[in-house]
Amino acid sequence: MTAPLPKAPVNWIAVFALIFLPIVAVIAIPLYAYHHDFSLAAWISMFVLLGVSSLGITAGYHRLWAHRAYEATLPLQIILMIMGTFAVQNSILFWASGHRTHHRHVDDVEQDPYSINRGFWFAHIGWMLRDYPSGASNYKNAPDLLNNKLVMFQDKYYVPLVIAVHAGILLPIGWAVGDMWGVLLLGGLMRLILSHHVTFFINSLCHMWGSRPYTDENTARDNFVLAIATWGEGYHNYHHIFQYDYRNGVKWWQYDPTKWLIWSCSKLGLAKNLRRIPSFNIKKAELAMKFKYAEQDLAIYGLNVSEDVANAKLRISQEYDAFSQTLNDWAKLKEQEIQAKKTAVAEKIHQMDDKLKVEFQLVEQRLSHHRQTLNLLVSNFKKKTAN
Repeated sequence: MTAPLPKAPVNWIAVFALIFLPIVAVIAIPLYAYHHDFSLAAWISMFVLLGVSSLGITAGYHRLWAHRAYEATLPLQIILMIMGTFAVQNSILFWASGHRTHHRHVDDVEQDPYSINRGFWFAHIGWMLRDYPSGASNYKNAPDLLNNKLVMFQDKYYVPLVIAVHAGILLPIGWAVGDMWGVLLLGGLMRLILSHHVTFFINSLCHMWGSRPYTDENTARDNFVLAIATWGEGYHNYHHIFQYDYRNGVKWWQYDPTKWLIWSCSKLGLAKNLRRIPSFNIKKAELAMKFKYAEQDLAIYGLNVSEDVANAKLRISQEYDAFSQTLNDWAKLKEQEIQAKKTAVAEKIHQMDDKLKVEFQLVEQRLSHHRQTLNLLVSNFKKKTAN
């Protein structure tokens, strides 16, 4: 049973931003729409500025400062800092340090600041409404940020910066399009609420719904629908096992506009040293989980269902042994490369990498075939026993 939450004082600033402002929006926006209607420009400002503030969090707060997945020039850092400040999710220092704590202690109800094991409400928003001890940070895990002058400047002057950024963005747009109140309500208030909950979905829904193709050691899930809503952050199972990759959507077809933004900045000379997990490591984790799921299927079906099912289990076991042996051979060659640094060994590594790509594909195909055969055998067995 989950331990009860310790008593903690109410965080009135969070209550104002996360409870009071949505209530204001529910009342003010329909009233304004009824009496004045919103201009097309006001609606466009909401969607465009939602992207600005959300990408400030995903590309800036998250992948740059929390995980150091790439390096950014000072101009890009300033732009991302302004975009992230516009999202009003506390300072870079507070946000990134807390997120690092989440990764280190994921799902731990005592040490994970927004553990899903305390329920959807707590992980989504409840952890911010009170000053819980787990939510506080001494920033010991962020020495790099403590030495970053821009990060510390924003942390020191956070409230004035929030006011200045909102005034500097919303007022000129409202004046330019001739719909000041429309832009303030949609591009300002409604956009802020949407931006908040888009980010909060990562802490809540992305730990509840979706698939776990890379690891089942934590609750993080991959969810394509949430990836669309969260600017590519929905591939959360991948992110929790490979957190230092600048990509969340690692497949070519996966929707990850944050990855595309970072990559584009690198081509413009604004970003460099984009960190990528080797494809070998990714495929290794993926195949290991497929073997694990195959074993779980066998455990559910039972070993004594039929001789054919037992044979299917044996074939899957043999495939896994061969897969493990290939990984061991690769690891030994890598170790030789590190120790000897010889051209001949490096060439073997290159050849082995090419061989592994092909072998991984074959293993994946055979494993898929074995699981299909297993499902068919069990289905036929159930039909026979039912008759």
